[in-house]
Amino acid sequence: MKVIITGATGMVGKSVLLESIEDPRVSEILLISRNSLGTPYRKVKEVLHTDFTDFSLIEDQLNGYDLCCHCMGVSSAGLNEEKFNHYTFIMTKALADILYNLNPNMVFAYVSGQGTDSSEKSKTMWKRIKGKTENYLLAKGFKDAYMFRPGIILPEKGITSNTKWYNLFYRISKPLFPLLIKLKTVTTTTKMGRAMLNCYFFSQKTKHLEGSAINALAEYN
Repeated sequence: MKVIITGATGMVGKSVLLESIEDPRVSEILLISRNSLGTPYRKVKEVLHTDFTDFSLIEDQLNGYDLCCHCMGVSSAGLNEEKFNHYTFIMTKALADILYNLNPNMVFAYVSGQGTDSSEKSKTMWKRIKGKTENYLLAKGFKDAYMFRPGIILPEKGITSNTKWYNLFYRISKPLFPLLIKLKTVTTTTKMGRAMLNCYFFSQKTKHLEGSAINALAEYN
């Protein structure tokens, strides 16, 4: 399997990258990033790109992949609806459109969020826009598509978040991790990475995957 990963500098993207490197089923990994991660592994390739609303300049490097793990995202904090829609829906649509044109048999895995509103009618801005994004991907026509809606994600394997207050929360709550991990709504970075890879190999009836479904999919082998 050949995998495309976006957002590999973020917590979820890093987890998918680490699991992809360790997974013998994955033969090639393509990172689409603004800045190089300098990953030394042979099966990891990088393409540097700045305009995530237009992928035409790198189209020739996106062909031949089986799975896209779209982990790139932003917090809605401090953003108005127009900007959040730009970063969330417009950018995701641009990526999905070009990948579908190249290979409609691809599986598309999208990192959304717990509480996303599929009806697109929520009074909460981010829930509506995430819902719109999910609906677009599910209707696009890919061989399969999955909307990952994690709640709390506990970091493992040295992974940290780019968000300072998340890291503060993790430091404070670390003694509680053994208790938190037992909750159905809680997952880990390792399980997120494994589940996103497994969605290519193990088709799921449920296309919106939350905590317990993510953890169950991670255990498939």
